[in-house]
Amino acid sequence: MNASQIMVLIGGLLVIAFILWWFFGKHTEAVGQSTVVDDVQNATIVVDGGYSPSTVVLKKGVPAEVNFEMRDSTACLSHVVFQQLGVDKDLTKQKVTSVKIPTDKQGTFNFACGMDMFHGKVVVK
Repeated sequence: MNASQIMVLIGGLLVIAFILWWFFGKHTEAVGQSTVVDDVQNATIVVDGGYSPSTVVLKKGVPAEVNFEMRDSTACLSHVVFQQLGVDKDLTKQKVTSVKIPTDKQGTFNFACGMDMFHGKVVVK
């Protein structure tokens, strides 16, 4: 093997390692908490190339709103969809869009972008 073949082999192994890490590696996920003001809990999710944090935890029994702060004009992220709640909100109409979340019982409400490529969840505990 000459030097160029060895370099190509090493490059290929590095690409394979990166792909394995990307799809099968353990990645940390940011979890956001809500704040309670005037007996209503609020959580903010920033929409910028995805959702940050991608998971929000709410308290059971306290009325809640999740605010989506739009910073990205990507077509995919222009909508947020809570299929379980029947919610499909256009995030481009205003800088911050609020979604009311029922907190009468514990559960998880998954949400996604309009194309179902970016995901997150709201957990009621």
